[in-house]
Amino acid sequence: MAGKRRKFDAEFREGTVRIVAETGKPIAQVAQDLGINETTLASWVSRARMAGGAAATGESEELARLRRENAQLKKDNKELAMERDVLKRCMVLWVK
Repeated sequence: MAGKRRKFDAEFREGTVRIVAETGKPIAQVAQDLGINETTLASWVSRARMAGGAAATGESEELARLRRENAQLKKDNKELAMERDVLKRCMVLWVK
């Protein structure tokens, strides 16, 4: 006799699909980690991919923009850290 059928809310389904998409882990591993059936998760991912064709394009553009921004911020941070170090050295020389 099969166990009681479990119901998952939309938020949980979306979250599990995002885990698969963002981490790149196999569906089987994510399903096992979360204690759900692999086939169930595979169908959620499949539906999300079909429905998200247009949304995925917008998300990929946003992701690319955020990656560019992140790279620029890292570059700026590195430059500011070098300037700070130079000023520290100058201060030490000036104080002596």
